[in-house]
Amino acid sequence: MGILIAIVLIIAVTAFIILNQPKFGQLPKGERLERIKKSPNYRDGEFKNLSKTPTITADKSRFKVMMDFMFRKKIRLSPTKELPVINTDLKALNPEEDVLVWFGHSSYFIRLKGKTFLIDPVFSPYASPFSFINKAFKGTSAFQAEDFPPIDYLIITHDHWDHLDYKTVMDLKPKTNHIISSLGVGQHFEHWGFDPSKITELDWYEGTELESGWQLTATPARHFSGRGMKGNQTLWASFVLQTPDYNLFLGGDGGYDTHFAEIGKKFGPFDLAILEQGQYDNNWNLIHMMPEQVFKVAKELQAENILPVHNSKFALANHPWDEPLNKIMTNKADSEIAVLTPQIGEPVLLSDSTQTFKMWWKGID
Repeated sequence: MGILIAIVLIIAVTAFIILNQPKFGQLPKGERLERIKKSPNYRDGEFKNLSKTPTITADKSRFKVMMDFMFRKKIRLSPTKELPVINTDLKALNPEEDVLVWFGHSSYFIRLKGKTFLIDPVFSPYASPFSFINKAFKGTSAFQAEDFPPIDYLIITHDHWDHLDYKTVMDLKPKTNHIISSLGVGQHFEHWGFDPSKITELDWYEGTELESGWQLTATPARHFSGRGMKGNQTLWASFVLQTPDYNLFLGGDGGYDTHFAEIGKKFGPFDLAILEQGQYDNNWNLIHMMPEQVFKVAKELQAENILPVHNSKFALANHPWDEPLNKIMTNKADSEIAVLTPQIGEPVLLSDSTQTFKMWWKGID
């Protein structure tokens, strides 16, 4: 019995030490927690989706789903060689040219009329608290914080490790002017020493005016959150970025629901919708969009163009690494909605409707 108690104590102390490392962030408290409790999206001690959303949708136990995930036959989860990357000099981009640069998975940079936005940057070679879990594909960690010009707005959709990376944001800290996040995520940044006056947190359908004619609004997503043992204490969101020249939908993570049609009615049509397409599975088909739903969502948003993200850097599901891109091109069929498929690091010229992109993933094992 004494040996068992000792083992339990060692495990408990080890877990306490690990979970109290800075990279795990901090749960909301104080005035921030009181604001969260007043949110219509916070009930029974946690944030909720608009519709009932079990994380696991399969008719089997969570343990069986985990076993299925771990031991199901895996086919080409990761490419066998480095993915092609265009090493764009981000600091040398024409400040008057409106561009978007994607860095794999859900990280991308936008410059509009000289203003810079960086969304969900993860430049570490892994998407987890530990370097040996969820390693990035070869070649996809080509960009680092030092490669960026000053960032006017750092936008964080939610606090999962593949969207909010501690090392990345700490490296970006000296060049980040303002942070805009979903409700509660600011606690992490304040815990990490960021100036609270430079943090704006938004609930669903709350907006902030960046300057006259420039508006950023948090909109619903169907997902979940958490970096440690207790989940759903911070909100997850998509965002609508409206400027005098563009209307952009920044999708974040999440499954299909009625909110896309509502966002389309309230804010559409969109020049570009950046939509999750990757890391899906029938076992969790409510919290990640399935391939056959992407164009339905694009139509409901009234999007002219879509950029599929959440792929090509991390294997967080059991589908082949290139399946999301293959499926979106197949599912496009005769749709009039254009699909943008830039390589990692390739500038997307937002004002050039004639720009074309290669199916760069073809021929890579």
